[in-house]
Amino acid sequence: MDPQPSTSSQSLSPRKKRLRIALSVTEKLMIKNVYKYVFEEKVASLLPIEAPEKKNSPEKRGPKHTFKDKFDDFTFAAIRRKVHNFFYANEAPTIMKILKVNEDPDLPNFSWSTLRKVIKYLNFKYVTKSRQSILIDRQEIILWRQRYLRKIKEIRKEGRYIYYQDETWINEGHAPKKAWIDQTVVSSRQAFLDGLTTGLKQPSGKGKRLIIGHIGGEEGFVEDSLLIFEAKKNKEDYHQEMNADSFEKWFKGVSPKLKPNSVVVMNNAPYHSRKLESLPTISWTKPRIQEWLTSKNISFEATMVKATLIDIVRQHKQEHCDKYVVDEMAAQHGIMVLRLPPYHCELNPIELVWAQAKGYVARNNKTLKISEVKKLFEEGLQHITPEKWSSCVSHIIKEEDKMYGLDHMIDNVSDKFVINVTESDSDDFSSDDE
Repeated sequence: MDPQPSTSSQSLSPRKKRLRIALSVTEKLMIKNVYKYVFEEKVASLLPIEAPEKKNSPEKRGPKHTFKDKFDDFTFAAIRRKVHNFFYANEAPTIMKILKVNEDPDLPNFSWSTLRKVIKYLNFKYVTKSRQSILIDRQEIILWRQRYLRKIKEIRKEGRYIYYQDETWINEGHAPKKAWIDQTVVSSRQAFLDGLTTGLKQPSGKGKRLIIGHIGGEEGFVEDSLLIFEAKKNKEDYHQEMNADSFEKWFKGVSPKLKPNSVVVMNNAPYHSRKLESLPTISWTKPRIQEWLTSKNISFEATMVKATLIDIVRQHKQEHCDKYVVDEMAAQHGIMVLRLPPYHCELNPIELVWAQAKGYVARNNKTLKISEVKKLFEEGLQHITPEKWSSCVSHIIKEEDKMYGLDHMIDNVSDKFVINVTESDSDDFSSDDE
């Protein structure tokens, strides 16, 4: 008898696995198109099924605000001073050390990441040293600062009168940050029954805002030169409320009142620094660029391509396009404009004047209304006598002398620690010592 075939699983040959081949992008797209045609179009036409309604896309939000919108120039300058205080002490600054600014009641609280962004925005450079990291000003900031300090010293030696110009802002809720309170009053009901109050009225928010601009010197403010108006948008950065047209219109009325051969110190805000003439760009037509070069008596060949013409324009940029509208307006009256280095408002004495005027508003602001704040601010400015102005200028001169030697201290600190500096180091903030 023939043996029966074995039914044991061990005698069965293993099942071969089916070879899987990855689909290409084109093949996947073809499958999707077939699926869409068969199931979405053919089936939908045969069955009484309504197509699903398309959902409306969510409403687009406005632009996201960054730390630049939250902090003003005063805050940025204060952070810079905090860093430089380490240089004065011959101590290498780090982010963790600078975070102590959160202990300053006059400054906002910063997170580590936000402070890091602010430090980089202020053009500090992060370099490698032997065991720790170190923050130093970028070379262009140091160069700008040294040029300004040398120039302002030269102007003072020449005996020229110096005006200081700036803008600031103030909210209708501007009030003292600290005040006496009665700790025995724990509720409004108790205060009512005892015939007492719950304390000073607190503003519900910052409220409306005034934008203010003025100019003055050791002899006081320039008469009838106050610029003050209510802001349309309550944004943190008041610079967004100003523009070149409004500032130039104001400066045009002020410049005839200034002394001949005087100097006006102002910051480098965009509305202070509008170019007198636009520089040709690659978006210009070739004939227009050629026409501009011809008007400036700059030689070129007719066969040159646009890129070559733009390169010629760049070579003559400083010669023909480095003039500002405000500077030319001042020059018509024999006045020179001198711009502060970026974020060095501590070198402008009018910042101290603003502080005194705002202090007057805070002490007397009872209604917390914008009309009252405007009136109080104007009164506060009247209390700023030439003697107070002169005192503020004297303080700034001491700061200039102090800062003049700062860069030498920075050199000493950086030479002591720095081993090698590369561009990649400036963006490397991963060190715990930072």
